[in-house]
Amino acid sequence: MLYTDTHRQLMESVRRFIAAEIAPNVDAWEEAEAFPAHDLFRKLGQAGFLGITRSADYGGLGLDYSYAVAANEALGEVPAGGIGMAITVQTDMATPALARYGSDALRREYLAPAIAGETVASIGVSEPGSGSDVASIKTRARRDGGDYVIDGTKMWITNALQADWICLLANASDGSVHRNKSLIVVPLRAGGKLLPGIEMRKIKKLGMWSSDTAQIFFDGVRVPQANRIGEEGQGFIYQMQQFQEERLSAAARRLGAIKLIDYTVEYLRTREAFGGPLLRNQFIQFKLAELKTELEAVRGLVYLAAEAYVAGENVTELASMAKLKAARVGREIADWCVQFQGGMGYTWENPASRALRDFRLGSIGGGADEVMLAIIAKEMGLTRV
Repeated sequence: MLYTDTHRQLMESVRRFIAAEIAPNVDAWEEAEAFPAHDLFRKLGQAGFLGITRSADYGGLGLDYSYAVAANEALGEVPAGGIGMAITVQTDMATPALARYGSDALRREYLAPAIAGETVASIGVSEPGSGSDVASIKTRARRDGGDYVIDGTKMWITNALQADWICLLANASDGSVHRNKSLIVVPLRAGGKLLPGIEMRKIKKLGMWSSDTAQIFFDGVRVPQANRIGEEGQGFIYQMQQFQEERLSAAARRLGAIKLIDYTVEYLRTREAFGGPLLRNQFIQFKLAELKTELEAVRGLVYLAAEAYVAGENVTELASMAKLKAARVGREIADWCVQFQGGMGYTWENPASRALRDFRLGSIGGGADEVMLAIIAKEMGLTRV
């Protein structure tokens, strides 16, 4: 996929936004273990960055997914991974199914404000006993009159401590684990306060510090059945579709690791050791050349998957490949950049040190590497033996 001038203009707009609104605040947000989501999302919404692929009927730009890939690639240059991840939870994880299958009323009440940046959204799939194994979730949504009554807990919820609502996957009936689930929009707060029956516990993480994360407990929480996205029992399928955009966005963001390579190169140009700049060392030169080559290979895979997705093809295999490879290459880049910068790379505030912590999640979140490999093997027909 070759970007057009319009794609490149969008990327430059995102980069200017990052330079003005995000980069100057990153260190403070990392220290606070959160960023002001409502304030930042409102600015993102005003700039049009939260509804790139969404219908103009709800305030979006109505562009195809290649433009979301371009924006996510630019977001990968944010010098703290948690911020880009939190933004794409709103754009690529919590709202795709709502935009595709939600009723008009539901989209006007929840999608339009999310696109405008007036609200903050979360996605609720993982639980303490079921992360990548989505089919095994235990949270239930029991019918009672015209409502669902929700009981259960969700884990690793990005944006939870500030979110206004969550796109929740829950068991809405008995029967097959692949046909008993529904996606439901569940309000979390009113007037800034948690609604009755909802409690949260903050989770302290190894990386992605500037993105707040929590475990959410639901105890008899009532939600109108009109808040269900699409058909009852189709939640598992809708969520599998949402995963494709989540995985493509994660892979696209990892392309921003080129900035980490560039930073390390400049550091090594000035770091004197053994009679000259460290960058003269041939091993370092070759390893950095290899890492950039690997990253460009990831770029080709991401673009190939994005092209297929825009064309309406099934990208389960390609998206899984892109996420798998991007996560592994990102981890390798961060690790070598720490190594080549030596003691300076090991300091807490160093970009390579931060990336090492942040990038580690890439092989866990949104489906672990092992799950990606299982999906690829299945798509290859290797499991039919």
